[in-house]
Amino acid sequence: MSRAALLVLADGRFPAGGHAHSGGAEEAVGAGRIRDAGDLAAFCRGRLHTAGLVAAALAAAAADGTDPLALDEAADARTPSPALRTAARRLGRQLMRAARAAWPDPALDALAAARPRGAHQPVVLGLAARAAGLTPLDAAHAAAYESVSGPATATVRLLSLDPFDATAVLARLAPELDQVAARATEAARRCAAEGPGALPAASAPLLETGAEAHAARPVRLFAS
Repeated sequence: MSRAALLVLADGRFPAGGHAHSGGAEEAVGAGRIRDAGDLAAFCRGRLHTAGLVAAALAAAAADGTDPLALDEAADARTPSPALRTAARRLGRQLMRAARAAWPDPALDALAAARPRGAHQPVVLGLAARAAGLTPLDAAHAAAYESVSGPATATVRLLSLDPFDATAVLARLAPELDQVAARATEAARRCAAEGPGALPAASAPLLETGAEAHAARPVRLFAS
């Protein structure tokens, strides 16, 4: 196992396409729900414990060896918004390209062939973590962190928020990130015995409705 591989996978400069997505922050800023660092902290906390938990569990289950096609279907069922499903598959396709270049692996090749338009990003993330020699807990940490780091980075651009304040938000969420990663990994263990129905299906209705509103905007800075 290589901790350095986890750093590479979770690095915002890893060419996985995340820089083009705000994780719902652009719509939240436009609707006035994020105006400052305090609002950003509340938004990220809510996202972490809903969409972040689901993504972390899917990634951990994929890293644990659960059938990625079954997990991809489970991800679809947990994503009511067509706009978010499209975004997740686009991100999955881009991550797949980067992961196959960094850690060539037959499981990645098989998923790419089965889902040429892209599998859900957390599923690809979990397979990439497995290919890199990482654990399900590592995959859960990477997914959970990504669920909040994207909105934090986007808000710096959207609001000209002080980057030190945005980083402080992420740092203060660290204990909760650990808790979510642990919960996700435990759910992945249950998934191995009980199937994808054992994975969390936490809902974030504002993220779903916001994604649809954002997709309909003629002018936007981020893809989602």
